[in-house]
Amino acid sequence: MTLATSSDDTLTALELVHLRRGGTSVVIDPAAPSGPAIVHWGRELTASTPATLRRLADAAVPQRVSGGLDETGMLSVLPTPARGWLGTPAVEVLRDGHSVSLKFTLVDVTRSAGGVDIDVADADAGVSARVRVAIGEGGVLHQQLTLRNSGVDDLTVLSATASFPVPWEQTEILDTTGRHLRERSPQRRAFTFGTHLRESRRGRPGADATLLLAVGRPGFGFESGMVHGIHVAWSGNHRVLAERAVTGEAFLAGGELLSAGEAVLSPGDSYAAPPVLGSWGEGLDELAHRFHSEWRARPQHPRRPRPVTINTWEAVYFDHSLDRLLRLADASARVGVERFVLDDGWFHGRRDDTAGLGDWVVDAAVWPDGLHPLVDHVRALGMEFGLWVEPEMVNPDSDLARAHPEWILRSRTELPPSARQQQVLDLSHPDAFDHIATRLLALLAEYPIAYLKWDHNRDLVDAGGGPGSASHVRAHTLALYRLIDLLKERHPDLEIESCASGGARVDLGILDRTDRIWTSDCLDPTERLTNQRYTALVVPPEMMGMHLTSPVVHSTHRAVDLGFSAAVALFGHFGVEWDLTTVDDVDSAAIAEWIALAQRLRPLVATGRVVNVDGVEPGIDVRGMVAHDQASAVFVVSQTDTTAAYPPGRLRLPGLRPDDLYRMRILAPAGGDIGPGQSRLGWMEGETILTGQEWGTVGIRPPVQFPQHATVLELTRVVP
Repeated sequence: MTLATSSDDTLTALELVHLRRGGTSVVIDPAAPSGPAIVHWGRELTASTPATLRRLADAAVPQRVSGGLDETGMLSVLPTPARGWLGTPAVEVLRDGHSVSLKFTLVDVTRSAGGVDIDVADADAGVSARVRVAIGEGGVLHQQLTLRNSGVDDLTVLSATASFPVPWEQTEILDTTGRHLRERSPQRRAFTFGTHLRESRRGRPGADATLLLAVGRPGFGFESGMVHGIHVAWSGNHRVLAERAVTGEAFLAGGELLSAGEAVLSPGDSYAAPPVLGSWGEGLDELAHRFHSEWRARPQHPRRPRPVTINTWEAVYFDHSLDRLLRLADASARVGVERFVLDDGWFHGRRDDTAGLGDWVVDAAVWPDGLHPLVDHVRALGMEFGLWVEPEMVNPDSDLARAHPEWILRSRTELPPSARQQQVLDLSHPDAFDHIATRLLALLAEYPIAYLKWDHNRDLVDAGGGPGSASHVRAHTLALYRLIDLLKERHPDLEIESCASGGARVDLGILDRTDRIWTSDCLDPTERLTNQRYTALVVPPEMMGMHLTSPVVHSTHRAVDLGFSAAVALFGHFGVEWDLTTVDDVDSAAIAEWIALAQRLRPLVATGRVVNVDGVEPGIDVRGMVAHDQASAVFVVSQTDTTAAYPPGRLRLPGLRPDDLYRMRILAPAGGDIGPGQSRLGWMEGETILTGQEWGTVGIRPPVQFPQHATVLELTRVVP
C-alpha cells in the first residue's frame, strides 16, 4: 500500500498544506495552537487561495470559554493532554511502567508526491513521531503514524491512532456487526456527545467487526447525504472510534489495538502503526467508489478476467474419492467453469475436522499417486487448479503438534480454548515460519497450483508466546504478511483468496496481498444481499467471492431459485458451490447460460461503479453496475418478500448520463421468469428507450415477480 514519492520539498513551519487529488481536499495547518491539525477533509476546494485557506485555518481555532482552559484544546494530528486535549489521545506510552506526558513540537513538514510527512518530537519524553498524510488516486485520505523511541530506556506503546475530523453537522453513525454466516450487518445510531468505540480482540478483524465506521448527515443513504468513514487496513486486533466533544470537535480515529507489552521499543527502535484510510462522499456509493478506485489503481491489483471458480467443499466435503472428483471436474468444465479448487481433506490424516492441520503433505492413503491424477485431469479440461490450505492452524492431533507443541500460541501452560478442534501456530516463531513456508513452497513446486484458498477458521484467543509472555497477535500478523509476500515473490502468478470462517478477515491489509476474499460461508442469496452490499463499501466487487449455490442452501436450509442465486452473485467474482454431478441436463444448461452471462459482464464488474438504489419498497432490492464511461449499465432487481403494493410501484435506475438515451432489455438466461402481464413495454425486445435522467429520476414499473426471484436489466446507450 505504498504511495509513490518524489524529491523532498521542506515547507516553512507557517505554510499551510493543501493536498488535492481525486476530488478530495485536505488542508493542514502546521502552526495550529495545539500542534499540526487537519482543518478540512472532504470536498475539493477548487476556488481556495493561500489567503482564504489561512483564514479558514484561523477560523477553525476554538475560542476560550468560561469554565474551560485559557486556551481551548484543539484536535490535532497527534492530540495529547499536555496540549490541552481532553478527548481520546492519539498516543499513549509507558516508560519504566509509568505513563509518559507527551507534548509534541513540530520539527518539519516535508512534501512528497500525493502527501506530506509531518515530523514532531518531544525531547523531554524521548519520543519522536512521523505522521504520513497523503491522498491516493481515488481521493482516499491515508494516514500512517510511526513512533520512535529516542530515549535511553525501553518504551512501551499502548496506543497510536490516526484522527480524522468530520463535519459537525454529521450526527448519525453507521457501522456493522455480525457473526459466522451473517457478517457485516448494518446498524445505525445517533452520533451524540461522547465516544462510540468498536474494538476487535479476536486476533483477526472477526465476523462481528465493523469494516467501516462512518458518520453522516441524519438519514444519509447510498445515493445522497454527506458521509465520512474510516477503515483500518490491518488483519489483527484493531479499534475504531467516533467521538464528539463539547468543545465543538467531532472526529473518527482508528489504529491497532495493542495488548500490554506487545509493542516494546528499545532505544532507537520504531513502531509503525497500520495505515488508516478515510473516504467521504455524497452518499455511501460515492464513498465506496473512492475506495474501489484507489484499490484498482494499485500495480498488483488483479487485471485479468476473474476465472469462474468452483469450490468442492459443499459438493464433497471430506469425501475425497478420485472418481467422484473427476466426475465433478467433468461436469464443471461442461458448464464453463475455469478454475477447480480442491477444498479441505487432501492432506495427511484429514478425514474430518479433528485432525491433520499442520501436516501439509498429500495423504498417501487417499491419494496414492499424489494429487497428480486430479490436477492433470483438471488442466486437461482447460481449467486452472486451486487448493485449500489453512497454514496458520494446527490440530493437537497432528504430527506437527506432537513434534513441536512449543509452536502453538498460548499464554498459559495449558492450551487456549479450542475452536473447531484446532489451535493456532505462532508464525512469528522462526522455526514454525520456516516449516510452513517450506511445506507450501514444496506444494507449489510439485503441482501447477494457480490459486490457494487460504482459510483461517478460528479466533486467536489468549494468544501469547508461552507462559508469562505478552500477546503475539501483532507479531503473528506481521509474520503472516511476510509469508504471503514470500509466496508471491517466489510465484508471481499465484492468486490467493483470504477466507476466515467465511468473511471474518476482511480488511485492506490482507487484501493488499491477496486477490479476493470469501465474502461469507453463507451462500443464501437473501442473506448475501445485505452482506455483499456492506462489504462493497470498502472492497471492490471483483475481489469479493460470490457463488451460485445448490437448490437447498446448506447453511440455512432455504430452498432457492437457481436464477435468483445466480443473479445475486453476478456483481462479484462469480463461482459455483454445488455438486454439479447431481444436476440434470436442464439445470446444467441453465448454469452454463448464467456462467456465460457472468463472463460477459465481468469486465463491467471489474471496472464499473456500484449503484445502490435508495427508497425502494420493502421486499425489493435494486442495485447495479454502471460502466466507467456510462455507456452501459446492468441492474439486478431482487424480490426477497411479498410487497404491500401489487403490482409494485416505479423503480429508478440511476447513475447514467442525464441527457443520453438508453435502451433497456431484460437478460433472461435459461428463459427466466419475467411475467410482463399487461405491460406495454417490450421487455425482451429492448423497445423501451428513455433518457438517463428519466431512468434515474422517474423510473418504470418493474416486471411482476415472485419472492426469491430476481430480474436482470441491461441498459445500453443509444448511439444516434
